[in-house]
Amino acid sequence: MTNVILIFILIMSVIAFFVMGYDKSQARKHGHRISEKTLWTLAIVGGGIGAYIGMQLFRHKTKHTNFRVGFLMLLILYAFLIFYILTTDSSIIA
Repeated sequence: MTNVILIFILIMSVIAFFVMGYDKSQARKHGHRISEKTLWTLAIVGGGIGAYIGMQLFRHKTKHTNFRVGFLMLLILYAFLIFYILTTDSSIIA
């Protein structure tokens, strides 16, 4: 079960990362944007790490305090969750 959680976080983080990049690209082209609600949803349901990395790498939403602080808090939360899973479940390491 813990492997499923880790894979889910990984997949959601990859999706959130690419969605942040896509939204930044669309912002530059004045194209169809991804809603902030969707960005938050992706980050909250497992993509916090990818959303934060994407925000920093693409320099997207970095002027919005709620994104800077919120995505950082989600990154920390998911990093602790991953650390907890990896240190308490010895079957993953073996």
